[in-house]
Amino acid sequence: MLYFDENASLRNEEAIIMAMEPATTAVGFIGIGVMGKSMARHLKQAGYPLHVYTRTAASAQELVDEGATWHETPGKLAAACKVIITMVGYPKDVEDVYLGADGIIANAPQGAYLIDMTTSSPQLAQQIAKEAAGKGLHALDAPVSGGDVGAREARLSIMVGGEQADFEAVKPLLEKMGTNIILQGGAGAGQHTKMCNQIAIASGMLGVCEALAYAKFAGLDAEVVLQSIATGAAGSWSLSNLGPRMIKGDFEPGFYVKHFIKDMGIALESAKAMGLNTPGLALAESVYQQLASEGYDNKGTQVLYHYFTAQLNN
Repeated sequence: MLYFDENASLRNEEAIIMAMEPATTAVGFIGIGVMGKSMARHLKQAGYPLHVYTRTAASAQELVDEGATWHETPGKLAAACKVIITMVGYPKDVEDVYLGADGIIANAPQGAYLIDMTTSSPQLAQQIAKEAAGKGLHALDAPVSGGDVGAREARLSIMVGGEQADFEAVKPLLEKMGTNIILQGGAGAGQHTKMCNQIAIASGMLGVCEALAYAKFAGLDAEVVLQSIATGAAGSWSLSNLGPRMIKGDFEPGFYVKHFIKDMGIALESAKAMGLNTPGLALAESVYQQLASEGYDNKGTQVLYHYFTAQLNN
């Protein structure tokens, strides 16, 4: 007679979590950028032996000085780790890091967990999961939202695609980097959810920038306007967190324009493939493309405010 042993299930879950104890879990982090550095640091501070790789070695020097181990290639890092996390720039970078001859899948030890936190293609996430499973590896796509502030304060929203058991196994690590961690479905579901996030932000940023530009054109004190509208029906993360930066003229990146354009491009392609028309997304992408052509691609997404306020001087 077959029956479900709830106690056995709980013991298995506890065993998985115990297997991710900091003392016994070497974690590799590939991509030490604006967000990746903070995310990796949280894992190091939680006691996990940290291994790092990034194309520009100087970007990882702070973490190395704090005790992280540097590796010269993604493959060498993967071979030394039980969990490998990636936070790189573009889908092509993800493909190279995971599927290349000196990449993660070719070199990670059997049973390792691979977590791509880059915003990338859902289809690529599915391909990586399939390739990883064939090598006895566990792959999840886990893009994040919350920007540089969320990364520094370990309160990122993490959207995960993959198997339930794999999600439960790595959740203790994800909890060191975020506070809203949800399994969305199978491979690629995390990336699809991130596309929903970016679509909402894209049109929302147009509204935030137009509103604050309107305040400036009307001769209002934008900071006082922000106090009124940020807590009402117009309130949003972008308005509360990026609005003050816009008003101060602080366009330094928490999230780069060039990376947002990449995200919007993936979303547009995915939406088109599903037969979905997204006019708000298309408009936002075209305006950001114009900003990039004017040399603002390495600024933060809040530089969109400049697009509107520049009209005051014309």
